[in-house]
Amino acid sequence: MPSDLVKIRVKAGNSEAEIEAELSHIREAIELIPEVLKQLPADGGARVSREAPQVYLPPGDSGEVPVVTLEKGDSLAEVVGKFFASEWGTQRRKLSDVREALQSYGLNYPKQSVAVALLRLAKASRIRRFKAEDGEFVYTSSTPIMPQQQLVPVADIRANV
Repeated sequence: MPSDLVKIRVKAGNSEAEIEAELSHIREAIELIPEVLKQLPADGGARVSREAPQVYLPPGDSGEVPVVTLEKGDSLAEVVGKFFASEWGTQRRKLSDVREALQSYGLNYPKQSVAVALLRLAKASRIRRFKAEDGEFVYTSSTPIMPQQQLVPVADIRANV
């Protein structure tokens, strides 16, 4: 139940981290606070290099949240594409599942924005979109019909003739 979740926000200077846990695990979450404080930048500023990816590991290992590497400049479509490229994307996912995954990473997008991103990824054949039995659209990772063939450069073909 959503009401059983407790969020603890830890702030050090300009940096901030949030821990979310079930009420029954609140003591364990509180014990994590010193470790979280150690991970925050000492100068209070969050400096992120464009080249260095930021790895976000959402709470829980239930497999219901994709574990991906996000970079600072990733667009909504790129983040969603990474979700579906992971193991998480092999299962049927509804719009609400995608929004929950985004929110677990602290990315809050309007429902319509996520729906448009999913539609565009489907039209570009990066993910599959189809209607479930209940009439709602579901999405899965896109799998090629035929395996990719390895292309041989023309120069190699001519050398063998």
